[in-house]
Amino acid sequence: MTDQVQAAAGSQVGPQLNKPAPAFKAVTTDGVKSLEDYKGKWLILFSHPADFTPVCTTEFIGFANKQDEFNAMGVELLGLSIDSHYSHIAWMLNIKENWGVEIKFPIIADLSMSVANAYGMIQPGASDTAAVRATFIIDPNGILRAMVYYPMNAGRSVDEIHRLVVALQAADENKCAMPENWKPGDPVIVPTPPTAAAALAKLAEAPEGQNVVDWYFATRQL
Repeated sequence: MTDQVQAAAGSQVGPQLNKPAPAFKAVTTDGVKSLEDYKGKWLILFSHPADFTPVCTTEFIGFANKQDEFNAMGVELLGLSIDSHYSHIAWMLNIKENWGVEIKFPIIADLSMSVANAYGMIQPGASDTAAVRATFIIDPNGILRAMVYYPMNAGRSVDEIHRLVVALQAADENKCAMPENWKPGDPVIVPTPPTAAAALAKLAEAPEGQNVVDWYFATRQL
């Protein structure tokens, strides 16, 4: 391919939660990267409409300022837009010159829209030629665990993306679910009883360490 980008979505029609993320191999500002390169780590793959645009600039500064926290959690960042490799480099240098922020994560150059199409980043209702603000969280096994889409004119919250990854990692490790806006230190939701007998037993005597509100709703501290 002329832009040296290859992507394969397999038999999926767009990305699907809890299914393997679409494979890709693409030129980035840090050399050629593929999904396989991130095996064993969490990956946040996020798209933006275009380089040298104001909302996207604020988002990239936000991701850059949070990168050390993501990396400490075993999470890598990977950006993407339908711009050239050299446009990405020039924009990165421009951000450092104007805001003093260094963009250390790679950015995919996706001129063919191969990766963008495989991940459903092109939304015809918003644009046929630019990727919307899509964010994909991929676990160490290459499974797509979460995806969030934002419109062109509203920037995403990097803090919320960070909170979501923290919640996913904690839920996996502790075999539980997380309530609305869960943060470390908050109670978590324990699995719902699988049988009527187990539900009755739970109501009759709450398991140690659990706050049982009803048979289907109980919490505990991690």
